[in-house]
Amino acid sequence: MKTLKQILASKGGKLVTVAPDDSVFSALQVMAEYNVGAVLVIEKEQLLGIFSERDYARKVSLQDKSSRDTRVRDIMSGKVLYVTPDQTVDECMAIMTERHFRHLPVLDDDHTLLGIVSIGDVVKETISEQQFIIQQMEKYIAG
Repeated sequence: MKTLKQILASKGGKLVTVAPDDSVFSALQVMAEYNVGAVLVIEKEQLLGIFSERDYARKVSLQDKSSRDTRVRDIMSGKVLYVTPDQTVDECMAIMTERHFRHLPVLDDDHTLLGIVSIGDVVKETISEQQFIIQQMEKYIAG
């Protein structure tokens, strides 16, 4: 099973972030530009929170707020659970499933932000590993 460090390496090093005082509208534009469902909220290289499509839907759209007038800091998820690069994909999936999260930041032991993994990343890797195991079993059986 791959580690999250390996997943991040395969994704490349680009972090998509916004500032806490950015408008929600601006954050949504960034998310659309990079085709992501969540962005990390960073200030002075510190992870303050995460802003997701779910935050927008529940805390702006459904409450009839304006995305242009609302700041990211006002609706972001501030208490961020994170994973470490040495954790496995299986461990990450268990956390995501139990907590109903679709995105988790990856921080090292010094709390340096390394990246973010999505449920899509985790599922893709799980499927890839299962396909590999099936191929190996087919080769063994065909022997």
